[in-house]
Amino acid sequence: MDFSARIDGKTIHCEITADQNLTAPVFCFSGMAPMTATGGGEKVYGLGGYTEVQLPDLRAGAACRFQLALEDPSYRPTNRAWLPLGAYLRAGDQRIPLPALPAGVRMRPTPRPEGARPAALRLCPQPKHFAPAEGVVQAPCFTHRNPGHDSSQDSSSLRALDALCQRAGLGAFLGADGVALETGLDPDLPAEGYRLTLQPTHIRLEAAGEAGLFYGGITLATLRQTHAGALPCGVIEDAPRFEWRGQHLDCARHFYDVETILRLLDLMALMKINRFHWHFADDEAFRLEIKAFPSLSKTHFRGEGEMIPGVFGGGIRAGGSYSREDAQRVIDHARALHIEVMPEIEVPAHALTLARLFPETRDPLETGTEVSVQGYPGNVMNPAMPESWRVWETIAAEVAALFPFGVVHLGADELPPETWQGSPAARDLMQREGLKTSNDLLGWTLNRLAGFLSSNGFGVAAWDEASLGKVGIGHDALLFSWSGQGPGLVAARAGYRVVMTPGQHLYLDMAQTADTDDWGASWAAIIGLADTIAWDPVPDDEPELEAQILGVQSTFWGEFTTQDQEMEPMIAPRILGSAVMGWQARKSCDPQTLAGLADDYRPLFAAIGWQST
Repeated sequence: MDFSARIDGKTIHCEITADQNLTAPVFCFSGMAPMTATGGGEKVYGLGGYTEVQLPDLRAGAACRFQLALEDPSYRPTNRAWLPLGAYLRAGDQRIPLPALPAGVRMRPTPRPEGARPAALRLCPQPKHFAPAEGVVQAPCFTHRNPGHDSSQDSSSLRALDALCQRAGLGAFLGADGVALETGLDPDLPAEGYRLTLQPTHIRLEAAGEAGLFYGGITLATLRQTHAGALPCGVIEDAPRFEWRGQHLDCARHFYDVETILRLLDLMALMKINRFHWHFADDEAFRLEIKAFPSLSKTHFRGEGEMIPGVFGGGIRAGGSYSREDAQRVIDHARALHIEVMPEIEVPAHALTLARLFPETRDPLETGTEVSVQGYPGNVMNPAMPESWRVWETIAAEVAALFPFGVVHLGADELPPETWQGSPAARDLMQREGLKTSNDLLGWTLNRLAGFLSSNGFGVAAWDEASLGKVGIGHDALLFSWSGQGPGLVAARAGYRVVMTPGQHLYLDMAQTADTDDWGASWAAIIGLADTIAWDPVPDDEPELEAQILGVQSTFWGEFTTQDQEMEPMIAPRILGSAVMGWQARKSCDPQTLAGLADDYRPLFAAIGWQST
């Protein structure tokens, strides 16, 4: 079988050359948004971006040409990521996979960025202060010395760092024949801060505790790599601006192998990023084992004969799930790297699989026609139905107990307009509670579930929509501002704690250029490396909001990821910008310096085996 596709304006031109005769085949594929056939075939089914097109009979060796377009006329395909993913033919009892179109970022040799400016320390994020001195430290590795203690008793953080360096291909951090590394505690330093004094014959690392020792060690390991083992002498004093420096990964749309997640955690640690937002539940799947609901296993795969067809590149069959043992591996690996893991469970929308698995979470008398922005009808569970609360509270309690960070992200984003307005049960609930709008009921729902978790000793987080409505989520919730900086500022002014994750700057699934040969989404923005730092979480004229803004987080959504490694060059080197925004002082990095650092980090990315653009 041969299959090709190309974009021409708003039209996607497809061609199939079969290697056998096929009667009335159906072309099955997924796209970034709902699609239709505009010529050469007829659409016969669709769910979100998944589409089936009836084709004429195929004859071996003869080309069949047909055209596709996005159903929303205001949309247009932007680049190769908008072409059909996971395409196959259904012909009678046959399921015939078609050759996959070239996916992911096209890897090309990249020259040093124009205008790139070198930094005194080839280190990202840059430290708060560096006072250079004469000479260098030749450091093939480091021999730990802890005055007043048994020198063989290395700190747990330095042992974890040594393990990280060895498994990441950076060479042993600790060794008997290395430069002397003396450590000491200074309680006056910030919790995650450190002080490094580098002299030609030895190094002293001081910190308030293990986190600071770890980050000081990360600095040494990085400089060893980026300065070819000859570390510049001087004094480095460093501490992060924000306590929350996050990275999100969508494992619901694309199932990532546990080993891939562990490699991402290692990369995060090298960037001094300390929060992993694990998105394992969405419309397309709920991928974490829940003992109370073994039937959730029905949501783990999508494709032919599954509850959800092959949306987002699912093809004939794709998916997987994380056992409790898998989750514990992720948690333990992260904690050794001073990273906390926050799970997300999605309430009440983005719940297509749960609503289908538990139909009593929907009002049987519902007459509404709400459809999600992804094109899914009926993807919202109804808070007026007792079954919804049984499911939500059971999942929330079990997930909260599994993750020691003690904060559960409840979701709350992208509620379709007018949701629940066609439900008699929901309207009755709204009348009893004095609620008028869908957002009122959304806030009431989140407030009740947050109260349930809070009463059991757990914290809550949600996307910024959770603050909407008459009630709002409350309960000292941490809100993530994703659609832009504005909603986060509104929430911060209202007293909420906020993490800034604006799609216009930190959604790393967005394309890096406007080139049609590039890869990625574009609904929020085209995001180049410089765009990741072209903003500040706190407005210049409202410095008081810094007390409410806990930090920043970059995200990676998986709608068009079909193989784990396709994620890598989308994240790197732009994760450097995320690291800068989370750690460095306000406006302390410019695009030229960041471009120079991205060039400096190419050998490090290559050493750890991480593809980067």
